[in-house]
Amino acid sequence: MRSKYIEVRMTGKQQRFAELLKKHKLRVTKPRIAVLDVISDKEVAVSQPDLEKLLGREIDRVTLYRCLATFEEKGILHKVFDLHGTAAYAMCNASCSAEQHADQHVHFICSRCNQVYCLDDIKLPQLHIPQNYRLEQVGVNAIGICGACNQ
Repeated sequence: MRSKYIEVRMTGKQQRFAELLKKHKLRVTKPRIAVLDVISDKEVAVSQPDLEKLLGREIDRVTLYRCLATFEEKGILHKVFDLHGTAAYAMCNASCSAEQHADQHVHFICSRCNQVYCLDDIKLPQLHIPQNYRLEQVGVNAIGICGACNQ
């Protein structure tokens, strides 16, 4: 039986992903590295159906769902919904953890192409919530026409 654990040489980027997985106390497997590799290469958030197409037969659907759920739970990825209600995933920043998603920024959704962009440079204002409440995540979506569609 072939192991899913990575035993081959990895690129520098894949090594960084392996360290990220270890930091979050996750096993380093080929499917996990492949998912992170695909998502990190995109300028937009990537939906699960698009990930299935991009990864091909490399990863089965159940493994992909498990990877995405685990990465979101651990603070490696964050999820945002496009205009059709489809979940799309993007990399979190380094300060995110299972306890708190610290990358609170604006998500820009193009009303023409439905792509979701993380606008990391636009930080959200500090929210002052009641003392007995616990803030877990903040989401702000801006909807308009992206640069590619606006040309």
